[in-house]
Amino acid sequence: MIEVYIDGASAGNPGPSGAGVFINNNGVVERHSFPLGNMENHEAEYHALIKALEICVANKYQVVSFRTDSNQAIEKRFAKNKYALLLERALKLSDELDLFFMKWIPNIENKSADELARRAIRLNKAEEIHEQDS
Repeated sequence: MIEVYIDGASAGNPGPSGAGVFINNNGVVERHSFPLGNMENHEAEYHALIKALEICVANKYQVVSFRTDSNQAIEKRFAKNKYALLLERALKLSDELDLFFMKWIPNIENKSADELARRAIRLNKAEEIHEQDS
């Protein structure tokens, strides 16, 4: 079973945001940082889930166990307002997998994904500075 750790982070709420995805594929590790632009933290969490699911689908990973320190609505398959479209995208992607599990874990156990999300924020801020210099 492939273990996928995800985290979204924002520097401000809303603010520059990033998604971190840490994948342990039977000892082969993948690390991904995705700058997301300005958004709320909860929205960044959904984007981290979607990015991770896209990676799993693209790589044809079929049995995956996701770990997150966020309270997402994927188990209930329902979200309100602007999160409904993000949840719908995540559910469609998760349905492409043979087995998909999501487990809540404490922050301390999600350090790798958190560091990747914070790295994405720094990349996001660096891109903003570069654009201002242009």
